[in-house]
Amino acid sequence: MLGVDIGSSGLKAVLLDVENGIRATVSESLALHNENTGWAEADTNEWWQSLCLAIPKLIAEAKCKNSDISAVAISGMVPAVVISDGNGRALRRAILQNDARATSEIAELAKKLEGVDLLSLTGSILTQQSVAPTALWLSRNESEIWKQTKFICGSYDWMAMRLGAKPHVERNWAIESGLYGWDKQPIEEVLKATNIPWPDLLAPLDPGSQVGEVSKEAAIETGLLAGTAIYVGGADHVLSAYGAGLNSHGDCLVKLGGAGDILAVSDEFFIDSRLYLDAHPIPGKWLPNGCMATSGSLLRWEQKLLNDVDLVTLDSEAQLSEPGALLTLPYFLGEKSPLHDPNLRGVISGLHLGTTRGDIHRSFLEAIAYGFKQHFQIFEERGLIVKSPKVTNGGSKSRLWREILADVLDKNLTSIINHPGASFGAAVVAGIGSGAISDWSYVDSALEKGEIIEPNERNKARYQERYEMYLELQTSTQRISHKLARTN
Repeated sequence: MLGVDIGSSGLKAVLLDVENGIRATVSESLALHNENTGWAEADTNEWWQSLCLAIPKLIAEAKCKNSDISAVAISGMVPAVVISDGNGRALRRAILQNDARATSEIAELAKKLEGVDLLSLTGSILTQQSVAPTALWLSRNESEIWKQTKFICGSYDWMAMRLGAKPHVERNWAIESGLYGWDKQPIEEVLKATNIPWPDLLAPLDPGSQVGEVSKEAAIETGLLAGTAIYVGGADHVLSAYGAGLNSHGDCLVKLGGAGDILAVSDEFFIDSRLYLDAHPIPGKWLPNGCMATSGSLLRWEQKLLNDVDLVTLDSEAQLSEPGALLTLPYFLGEKSPLHDPNLRGVISGLHLGTTRGDIHRSFLEAIAYGFKQHFQIFEERGLIVKSPKVTNGGSKSRLWREILADVLDKNLTSIINHPGASFGAAVVAGIGSGAISDWSYVDSALEKGEIIEPNERNKARYQERYEMYLELQTSTQRISHKLARTN
């Protein structure tokens, strides 16, 4: 089984042998394009080229033949926006989910849709993650391109179509786009409010549904065998959570990727205006979740500012700093959940002439942890008692960051070692769809758990105080952030 994940900074692919586990893993780097303030774009051609590079490497590493790959499924960012013509050719770069260009369109549509209960219809309110404001922006600012648009879909569905799948959108992309309701039907009020000619809206399908086969043309470029079955994959955060073993009510995952994701499993339908809601791949379960606009991306910005100093060095310096020496608001790309405010800006409070770069770095790690704590509080307010969380993605390699998270959240924290993330979840979904895997619990036996980090009693008390200050700083700087955003 081939599973692929398209991320903001890289493409990852795995080959899964159902009986013997992962045979090979390959990653290819991807560029993030943000030339304008608040913009976040990716080149679909680079996605495709990376896939064409990754597959031959996988086959070579696994020492197998392309005929050994019986099925493929793809995961990716949600809800990234790819617009394409009738042949599936992308007409421009993809607009990613943390893009914040359509602020005026969000305000305009929010006013027009005041009487529409989007929260009940889609599980979230109108935000920078909603696709309708982005489409409205495109129709106004890139009208010639918009006129050529036949399909609008997500990153992973576009890639599947590029391989040979029929045009489609995956269920959770559809829901998180804000264009479709839980019944998988387009929301007419949203479409009418934009007052623009919409392309054909594709039918949403569930993960594991077969949507075609690898075409001869795609086979030549990728090295896959023509006729290989293609199955609907899913949202990266959903399949990563499933692949990390989130199967039971109260299971929780913290993902320290470019953005900061947090997901919890609920056996009950769970709607809150501050969060998002996805359908779990396992029928009948739900994944209330949040996504903060920055996490690892904030550290990459920090590194660039500091002449590319490595994170190990920064962590060692931050280890010497006093917990909570500074207070940072991590809104360097605005904020998604739970505040849904693209006009927020980053703040570093408490600087003085004795401040070290270790203090600053530690405050960045703490800021992301405070953001996750705000999500934990919402879960618990709504009666979803979260178990000891698991942590994955690049940031989980930092022991310091894991310690800070355990202290701030006041929870035991378990890291998943070498977790391949959403690419593994996608491979399992391909196996479920093809029938090679018979039970969703397959992932449970595939996890390699790392050490459990327990909260430090002294630090957690200090962080509770700082968290309250974090919330105060959040409120007190909002008006100034909005003023700055209007002038930049």
